[in-house]
Amino acid sequence: MPDRPLDGVRVLDLTNVLAGPYCTYHLALLGAEVVKIEVPGRGDLARRLGPDPELNGAGLGASFLAQNAGKKSVELDLKHSPGRDQFTELVTHADVLVENYRAGVLARLGFPWERLSELNPALICCAITGFGQTGPMSQAPAYDQIIQGLSGMMSVTGTPDTAPLRVGFPVADTVGGLSAALAVTAALAGRRHDGRGRYLDVSMLEASLSAMGWAVSNYLVSGTEPQPMGDQNATAAPSGTFTAADGPLNIAANRQEQFETLCRLVGREDLVDHPHYAGREARKEHRAQLSDELNTALRSRTAAEWERVLSAAGVPAARILTVAQAVAADQVTGRGFFADLPYPPGTPAAAAGRTDGTLRVGGSGVLYDGEALTPAATPPRLGEHNDDLPALLDRWRGAAPPAHDPHGTERASSATS
Repeated sequence: MPDRPLDGVRVLDLTNVLAGPYCTYHLALLGAEVVKIEVPGRGDLARRLGPDPELNGAGLGASFLAQNAGKKSVELDLKHSPGRDQFTELVTHADVLVENYRAGVLARLGFPWERLSELNPALICCAITGFGQTGPMSQAPAYDQIIQGLSGMMSVTGTPDTAPLRVGFPVADTVGGLSAALAVTAALAGRRHDGRGRYLDVSMLEASLSAMGWAVSNYLVSGTEPQPMGDQNATAAPSGTFTAADGPLNIAANRQEQFETLCRLVGREDLVDHPHYAGREARKEHRAQLSDELNTALRSRTAAEWERVLSAAGVPAARILTVAQAVAADQVTGRGFFADLPYPPGTPAAAAGRTDGTLRVGGSGVLYDGEALTPAATPPRLGEHNDDLPALLDRWRGAAPPAHDPHGTERASSATS
């Protein structure tokens, strides 16, 4: 893709594991040049995380490969020269700096926001932490599971008998990273009007609460405390997981006409006028009995058959897939969501050989003018671009500074004058 919206934007990535790297991965997918600053000899912890011990040992753990394609890796020791000096010059010419140290760590390394802003008044600095830079918990350590618990997310996940349960992937990290990427792109757009940098303080806890919008607002607005409902939808019935002849099936007949169509197609039109099921609130009150009635009828066909029949009639329905099935689905692959890249140099041959020899990574889920946003290069080895740093600095020095554009006509890219 020749022209991406963040082409020319220069990003310093001082992030580790997931929330921060996921943020900068999206910036890279949008066209930004992302330079990952890593601790010499150690790098991002995610390099050693994943199910394959050989990849972990090579510093190319699956957790790292998942969200670092398209970035450059430079090892710099920010505690001593010349690393500090090189980093200082990078800051001077960067557009964006993203970090997810614990609150105050970057300042203790000698780079508080005041100094960063003095070095580069147009710099956008985005700090991602579990709780934000202020508040009584700002210094507390936080992993995804801690945020899931504190946000109330775990309290509404599972059934009344099994809750609290952790969501099956690091959703708080992911939401925090997406919130940060949105904030950075908004700050880049805002900078066109006044030329000023911004300091963005992203709290994973608050981002998670924001993402839980309905659950939170049901309590704040109506005083109704959300309860764990397993695979059922609190807002409607029948809406949840049902049982077809060969396994589970999701159905979301949330509107009256969808409920009536569902009943007709499964051969239970008698349920439409039944006093327990005739209205929305009645169906919610008697959802367990309604599910039993529908499950008996749904066992006459496979989940795939019901998916076709119900979807064609306007009733949302789909099989429940495993991850392996989901990533192979025609709907996903047909839109170019995945990119096939070469494995990074030095990948253990046995590890790469367990696939077809190519590394498959996901994109952003966005088609930009009809083209999928996928990474432009394979994930970097630790320090792979150390030798390129002088040339990179020369190029950044020669790039035009961000221009003040009061009419909002300039591209967000600071490389455009």
